[in-house]
Amino acid sequence: MSNTEVTELIAAMRGGEIDLDELVVRFRGRRWARARRPMPTTYLEMAEQQDPEPDVPGSFDEVTAAYDRGEITREEYRTLAHAVAEAINAEAGESAPE
Repeated sequence: MSNTEVTELIAAMRGGEIDLDELVVRFRGRRWARARRPMPTTYLEMAEQQDPEPDVPGSFDEVTAAYDRGEITREEYRTLAHAVAEAINAEAGESAPE
């Protein structure tokens, strides 16, 4: 696993250097790489998307991977997911869902 800002921030929280609230603030303030594939327009494109792609560095994939590895709790994952959604919505000029 390569170290990115996301993995380093999660490690800092796990190590007690920052708390969850600080991590939320940082997640809300950063730009997130897009990890979603475009919608397929042909059967060939659909077939090509059957194989999973590797995690995208700097994307929410890294938060999910940290959860899958047991590095963050379910509640931390939910809290961070909301922070990431707020950041993405703010970048797109949308208001956050209630």
